[in-house]
Amino acid sequence: MTAATSPYDVAIIGAGVVGTAIARELAQYRLRCLLVDATGDVGTGTSKANTAILHTGFDAKPGTLEAQLVRRGHALLGAYGPPAGIPIEPIGALLVAWDAEQQAALANIAENAVRNGYAAARPVTPAEIYRAEPQLGPGALGGLHIPGESLICPFTTPLAFATEAVLNGVELRLNSAVESAGDGGDGAHALDTAGGTIRARYVVNAAGLHADVLDRMFGHHGFTVTPRRGELIVFDKLARPLLNHILLPVPTKLSKGVLVSPTVFGNVVLGPTAEDIPDKSATGSTAAGLASLCDKGRRLLPALLAEEVTAVYVGLRAATEHADYQIAFHPGQRYVCVAGIRSTGLTASMAIAELVAEGLRDAGLSLVPKDDFHTVRMPNIGEAFPRPYQQPELIAGDSDFGRMVCHCERVTRGEILAAARSAVPARSLDGLRRRTRALLGRCQGFYCSAAVTALLNDLDGAASAAPSTAAVRRFGVRWLATALGWAGWKRSDVLGFHPPPLPPQSGSKLPHSTE
Repeated sequence: MTAATSPYDVAIIGAGVVGTAIARELAQYRLRCLLVDATGDVGTGTSKANTAILHTGFDAKPGTLEAQLVRRGHALLGAYGPPAGIPIEPIGALLVAWDAEQQAALANIAENAVRNGYAAARPVTPAEIYRAEPQLGPGALGGLHIPGESLICPFTTPLAFATEAVLNGVELRLNSAVESAGDGGDGAHALDTAGGTIRARYVVNAAGLHADVLDRMFGHHGFTVTPRRGELIVFDKLARPLLNHILLPVPTKLSKGVLVSPTVFGNVVLGPTAEDIPDKSATGSTAAGLASLCDKGRRLLPALLAEEVTAVYVGLRAATEHADYQIAFHPGQRYVCVAGIRSTGLTASMAIAELVAEGLRDAGLSLVPKDDFHTVRMPNIGEAFPRPYQQPELIAGDSDFGRMVCHCERVTRGEILAAARSAVPARSLDGLRRRTRALLGRCQGFYCSAAVTALLNDLDGAASAAPSTAAVRRFGVRWLATALGWAGWKRSDVLGFHPPPLPPQSGSKLPHSTE
């Protein structure tokens, strides 16, 4: 039987941050692996729309699989990220209590942190909190300082995993949603996809929002994925000096709550909401959700609401009826299900990959390490790190790295060309956005999207660029204006992302008042 007709050793379904981490882990062994995704790129689903924090796991429920994997994943990804070019900023977090009930919960949270293997959290007084965060809203009663919490890039992480996997022999097949699963003969599974039938000896289900559908194809009914919609507001880079740490709320049973955090791109993000919905494609923002965020943001960091909004985005987390990750091994079927991986999945991804590899080995898969494994260094797109336009030696070697295309985010022609020609190339404007930051700035592509689209389409073998999502993002800002009750907002306000003055709050002046 030839390689072309023989089954793959392992097929990984889902190319989000967990699926790509599993593919990268298995690429270290002498295996023939396939990474499959229903969309046209890696990291396009839940993985790209989160708060982008590398969690310590201090607030996970002790004894859970999530707590174990987040703690291990924090160490693995924290070590892997910098040499791989993944932007990570260890700025620490403050968990703030605003009422007596939350204040009473702090001691238990600190105790659980120790049980989870994280002993660095320490109580802080209101005076200490306000010294650390002078712009914080009034009324904080106390908190915890968690120095190990870090910012991380949610875009580069799955791209780095996928790139290393592909460079080490994993085949990547996109636009191939799995439609059914059955017996492929010779001890292999047969997966019918939009791109043809795939035969594989072992299957790993990392399908995110659709993991329950795939799990049922294999005869299991242990969980149902209910999308949990999280809306977030991204503020302009001029808001970045307003805070020095990630500001965390006391978590609830439903979610980690609404936070305010810097991003590795130099912006500030407020969110997310947490709303269980039935539609796995409902990624539109809502007036109610954005109004709720603004109410919470006004209490957390009042000055933030006077800053300009760059974008609004929505992510769907793969929540289930269970409080823990749903990772199940079925050795007799040679099938692994990795589901219910919620907001902590980015942090836990490499630990999940380790666990899956061990489970596959226990199920009979031979894991023989390769003699050579090729590592990668991705372009570091973090604001705190040197960018190509700042590197004279790079520009001297290739003048395209000195030719600015996206002025808001300072992205050069050289970066766009490199992204479109990489081992896992950008095939759309959204793909370029996640690889380079082009179109992510204040204008959301209003000025540069035509030039970027033309450049992408002119490249040999590049697919036609998808329509710009700038209009969609502006629609989100429009909802934001409505939710806040801004009167008289104009198209120029949205394009420039400079909102009219906020309505006065009880007992306060307008933010832009000169009185």
